[in-house]
Amino acid sequence: MPREASELARRLAREAEAVCRQYLSNGRRQGRYWLVGDVRNTPGRSLFVRLYESPKGPAGKWTDAATGEHGDLLDIIRERLALRDFRDVANEARRFLNLPRLTSEHASSPVRPAVPRGSREAARRLFAVSRPIEGTLTEHYLQRRGIEDVHHGDSLRHQPRCFYHSSDDELPPEIWPAMIACVTDIDGMITGVHRTWLDPEGFGPNRLGKAPIDTPRRAMGDLLGNAVRFGVANDVLVAGEGLETMLSLRCVLRTMPMAAALSASHLAALLFPPTLRRLYIACDADAAGMGAAAALTLRADEAGIDGIVLSPSLGDFNEDLRALGLKELRAAVCTQLTPHDVARFLP
Repeated sequence: MPREASELARRLAREAEAVCRQYLSNGRRQGRYWLVGDVRNTPGRSLFVRLYESPKGPAGKWTDAATGEHGDLLDIIRERLALRDFRDVANEARRFLNLPRLTSEHASSPVRPAVPRGSREAARRLFAVSRPIEGTLTEHYLQRRGIEDVHHGDSLRHQPRCFYHSSDDELPPEIWPAMIACVTDIDGMITGVHRTWLDPEGFGPNRLGKAPIDTPRRAMGDLLGNAVRFGVANDVLVAGEGLETMLSLRCVLRTMPMAAALSASHLAALLFPPTLRRLYIACDADAAGMGAAAALTLRADEAGIDGIVLSPSLGDFNEDLRALGLKELRAAVCTQLTPHDVARFLP
C-alpha cells in the first residue's frame, strides 16, 4: 500500500523530532539533525535524521554514515521494534500519530496468521500494539511503588486490554490492563515480553495495584540469557531480578545501564555484552537472590569481568526506596560503587 506508506511517512516527518525522542531516545538533537548510533537506538553519532526540510532533502530522512543505510521514519519504526509486516509498522505509526488503526476493511494486505501463544512473535506483536506509559495506569502503578521518575527509555509500554489465561483452559480469558516490558538480547532484538496485570481499583497496601489474579506477573518468548534493558551497556552494567528493583536503582543511577532478568534463575544465566568490564549485581535478600548473585559473580570472574554485589538494606531495592526514601537509597548505593563510577554516574 504505497499511498498509505507515503501519507504516514509525510505525517511522521511533521513530527520528526518527537518521533526521534520516542524511538531513538539514546540520541540527541544537534542543530537541524537528530544524532544516534544506529536504528537500534545504540548511543553514538553515526546515524543522523533530518528534522526539518532543507535544500539537502525533506524532513524525516536519515542516513547511517557507518553502513550507508538510509530511509524514512517508517523504516526507523520498523527496525527499532523489529517489525516485519507493513501492517504492524503502519499501526504503530498510527498509534503514535493518534490515528485509527488499519482494519481489514480498508487495508489491502491480508490479515496476518495467528502465532502460537507465548511465542517470540506473539511477544513482539503485543509490544508493538501497546502504548507509551505516560499518563497511564502503568505510570501510576510505578509511582505508587515509589518510582516517581521512570527512566526506562522505550522498554516499558502500557496495554489497556491484555488477555489473562488462567490455569483452567476451559475458562475464557480475562482482560486487564497491564504493564508490558520488552525482553531483548544483547544485540537489542526483542525476544519476549513481561506482563504485569494491573487493577484500576486495586491500589491498596497489600497488592500495590496488581490485578487480583493467581499470577499477576508472567513472561513469554525467549528469556534465557536475555533481559529487560534500561540503557545500552558498554563497559558497565547493573543486573538484577525484578523490574521495580532495577527501576528503583535507576532513580539514583539515571544514566547507568541496567538489566532486569525477571527471576533469580534467569539472572544467574544472563549473557554478558562483549565490551563489559564491570558488572554490579543487585542482590535480593533471600536465598534464591543470593544464590543467583553468587553464580553470576562466578561467571563474571571466569569471563574476566569485575563482579560487584550490591546489597539492599531491606528485602530489595524497591523496598528500600519505599521505606527509606530516595536520599538514603542514594547514600547506601554510593558506598557500594567504585569511586570512578560514583563520579561517573551519580548526579
